[in-house]
Amino acid sequence: MTFLKSVVVSSVLAAAAFSTAASAKSINGAGASFPHPIYAKWAEEYNQETGVKINYQAIGSGGGIRQITAKTVDFGATDAPMDQQQLNDEGMIQFPMVMGAIVPVVNIPGIEPGALKLTGDIVADIYMGKIKKWNDDRITSINPDLNIPGQPIYVVHRSDGSGTTFNFTDYLSQVSETWKNEVGTNTDITWPKAATTIGANGNAGVANFVRRTRGSIGYVEYAFAKQNNLSHTQLASADGKFLQPNMETFQAAAMNADWKNAPGFRLLLNNQPGADSWPMTAATFILMHKDQADAGKAREILKFFDWSYENGAEMAESLDFIPMPESVIELVESTWKQQLSHKGASIIK
Repeated sequence: MTFLKSVVVSSVLAAAAFSTAASAKSINGAGASFPHPIYAKWAEEYNQETGVKINYQAIGSGGGIRQITAKTVDFGATDAPMDQQQLNDEGMIQFPMVMGAIVPVVNIPGIEPGALKLTGDIVADIYMGKIKKWNDDRITSINPDLNIPGQPIYVVHRSDGSGTTFNFTDYLSQVSETWKNEVGTNTDITWPKAATTIGANGNAGVANFVRRTRGSIGYVEYAFAKQNNLSHTQLASADGKFLQPNMETFQAAAMNADWKNAPGFRLLLNNQPGADSWPMTAATFILMHKDQADAGKAREILKFFDWSYENGAEMAESLDFIPMPESVIELVESTWKQQLSHKGASIIK
């Protein structure tokens, strides 16, 4: 990768970045909780290497969009990508940083992690309140080897504006016409009243409530499931094969991504074809204003993202995130060069 080297040797950077060294010692971002584990890891390593501190608040995608729109942070982060018209209206660019997966997690006495099989339509009907006990015939019929108790089901969902919810409900809308017509897809929805629900803030909040509540089900980014020792489920792929969440099934889904033909990089990866494609896979995105008030600071922000692309792949995989392919990184860097500017001049020379 040559972008970082070209920025470092740029005469513009030499003239401007050092004049903003004090402000660039601290970079502020806010948004999605989905990527928080890997953003925190990258920020820690980058700080040790460079002395630059990345302050990232995992307040949810909706909060991240609001804060970058109001220009109260240097960058926003969202798992619910904005469309090209929204980006144009707000004068922003959007680019994918990393990919990950959403998994159902449960707290059912006697059921080991990865043992329970679920299908998308069953998950939808649980969240709609149509399936109220774990020993419902539709669940036991696909799990004949499990002794599933007649435990009431408690549905845990996000209470904040959430990109994880956006991707979760997008998936449910693809696999359930009833969900699509009656509930729909959004970062913040009106949850069906027929279900016994518990609202929680952030992926960490959902993980916490599932861990504490017997009979519960929730949806979280896979790293949160592992970090909290939660019982994940198997989930049927678009081709009907029951899959375990792991790097192989996440990568199988990510291989279908056509980033080159996605305006504003807006691309959803749910329910991808292929027997081994994990059905709830998602990218997470960075938002920045096209017109940057401080050119030096903007370059320092891009240096962090570039460093993360170049040095963060192994760290991402260690947390079960999927690094962006080199071809996509090149598209992102081209977008930086073409669309990020200060007083009409490109940030990158």
